[in-house]
Amino acid sequence: MTNNVNEPKVSGLTPEERHALETLYEAFHGNPDLLDEAVVPDWQDIPLSPHQQPGRDGMKPLIREFNAAFPDLKITLLEMIGTPGKAAVRALISGTHTGSWFGIAPTGKSFQMAIHEFHYIADGKVTHTWHLEDWFGWLFQVGVWPVNTGEAA
Repeated sequence: MTNNVNEPKVSGLTPEERHALETLYEAFHGNPDLLDEAVVPDWQDIPLSPHQQPGRDGMKPLIREFNAAFPDLKITLLEMIGTPGKAAVRALISGTHTGSWFGIAPTGKSFQMAIHEFHYIADGKVTHTWHLEDWFGWLFQVGVWPVNTGEAA
């Protein structure tokens, strides 16, 4: 655990496991090749996004698309809790929707979205990730939900 407000609360992780996780999230800040350092080649990202290919190389184009849609993207790690070979991460993604994402035209609106993820780690690299992001909340924050059909209720 750390007392620094800007640092995540960390418990139960080896330095090697913490480094793998922090590097994984850092890849989303515009350097998808950092995945080579953080995850195994056949990394399982569960569930895959609609057009995402499996493995770490399948995530790299998605990271580039993510950065094009949200160029000021920031992932803030809040908490990392580990047990040998496993970790849970609680974090926030924030940014501004300035490019198309999942077929939704740019809105110019800022957002902050919670993410919760569980990882398996072996030999200093992430092998599996199960993730859950609040995309429903994102739709609301960028103003595309609820859909306004123009009809009176």
